[in-house]
Amino acid sequence: MDVQLIGAIIFFTLMSVFLIIKRKNIHIQKIVFPILYFAMYKTQIGIKAMDSFAKRFKKPLHWLSYVSIAIGYLGMAIIVISLVHNLWRIITSPGATAGVALVLPFKVKGGFYVPFFYWIISIFLIALVHEFSHGIYARLHGMKIKSSGFAFLNIIIPILPAAFVEPDEEQLMKSSRKKQLDVFAAGPFSNILFAFIALGLLMLLAGPIAGGVIENTGVGITGLIDEGSNYPAEKAGMAIGEVITQVEDTKITSIDEFMGVLQNSSPGDTISITTTEQNYEIELAQHPENESIPILGVMVNQDTDIKDSFIGGKYIGAFIIWLMGLIYWLFVLNLGIGLFNLAPLGPIDGGRMLLVTLEKYMPKKRAETIWKNISFAFLILIAVNILAAFF
Repeated sequence: MDVQLIGAIIFFTLMSVFLIIKRKNIHIQKIVFPILYFAMYKTQIGIKAMDSFAKRFKKPLHWLSYVSIAIGYLGMAIIVISLVHNLWRIITSPGATAGVALVLPFKVKGGFYVPFFYWIISIFLIALVHEFSHGIYARLHGMKIKSSGFAFLNIIIPILPAAFVEPDEEQLMKSSRKKQLDVFAAGPFSNILFAFIALGLLMLLAGPIAGGVIENTGVGITGLIDEGSNYPAEKAGMAIGEVITQVEDTKITSIDEFMGVLQNSSPGDTISITTTEQNYEIELAQHPENESIPILGVMVNQDTDIKDSFIGGKYIGAFIIWLMGLIYWLFVLNLGIGLFNLAPLGPIDGGRMLLVTLEKYMPKKRAETIWKNISFAFLILIAVNILAAFF
């Protein structure tokens, strides 16, 4: 069994056991109970650190709040446009990829798969940064933090760990609109900022690591185009997981080399392909969109290995590559989750920013009515985007 799957099973089991053991201290936030709900374990963890940080960096945090609010509104516009555009694609282009999906540590249709150990570390850091930032700005403006702790999104059973910070809601609502926006925008902004820090690290480190640690070793087959077994690779018996190392007399180490050999061939040519498993004699087919272009019928990625000359050896080299993968997922997930939290939807940060903004320009009752209607519309929009991924 795959180590990632084993890790996921153990983790989800431990989450369930924790909720059972601590059930007397668990607070339930109902959504569609008992199918969909949050289970919250309240503590005082980190509150002193938030208070200390807010006092120490009072002036920089004050000026940074204007940037975070501006980014918050910009992010809200981006996520709104993205969701509407994705819905249009789903309606007009059957089979189009959905723009929203559940981020899960196992492969299921409709889910966005992230390897378990990347997933759990990323989710923990994203939640920590997000909620810590909310808490810092609440303390910056003198709001009491009633509790902090761990939360679990449950679809009958716990499926997603999270964290939370609980400012005094009465104090928060009595604060100025600017202070409320500071608190609401802080979480998503911190995730987006974290994402771009991770991107900077990737850009800074990718070149030296690629040159000093890894080498290209072939072209890995990640998928086969079958469509009734009319494509050459499928008919020849090639399998996912094989690595192409030679075509004819040309040694293949990179995707560019592989594509170059294919481009110099013609439909109907029989070529010899050597993989890590065996040698194949394959007659290339015609590309369905251009009869002059040959097609093999495989989906590929770059296969790599640690250089024998790397001074740190195989294990340190493998850890460095794993660490680069973690930084990549921190970029992707921080950006995606940071933007999603800015959707104009009910209780999440973007929804609360929208309500504060509407109340500035119209009577409170009318603002709440418009806010509820917008939230409901985007709840349906997000649900359609997620469900479309399963079909």
